[in-house]
Amino acid sequence: MSSHAGLHADSMSISLTVKDLQKSLAWYHEVLGFAIDRKLERDGKLRGIALQAGEARITINQDDGAKGWDRIKGLGFSIYLTTDQDVDELASRVRKLTPAKDAEAADMHWGVRMLRLEDPDGYKIAVAKPLAK
Repeated sequence: MSSHAGLHADSMSISLTVKDLQKSLAWYHEVLGFAIDRKLERDGKLRGIALQAGEARITINQDDGAKGWDRIKGLGFSIYLTTDQDVDELASRVRKLTPAKDAEAADMHWGVRMLRLEDPDGYKIAVAKPLAK
């Protein structure tokens, strides 16, 4: 057994590059319900927005096009959030506010009820609530 203790993190924040900052803000803030923590400006221009939902933090940053406008975002990347809230209510909210009419929560064999979503840039978001035992 290794004597190396390894990382022990208390929380995690992620930063996502998005094609349309306002469209992504609407999705994360109005649809999912993340609160705006702060707006990030550079040279007098809005470049990013820090969002928070409980201990989960996501910063969305406007793509500057330096790596090409057609690059695929979100490929092979998934965000997994846990909650004690009703994910079926969240699914209903998402269906009312977006074209994602197929947003349905389902029970998973590992003991959670989970809603799988995709943001405007293709980032996968899973919101899960542990099932009662």
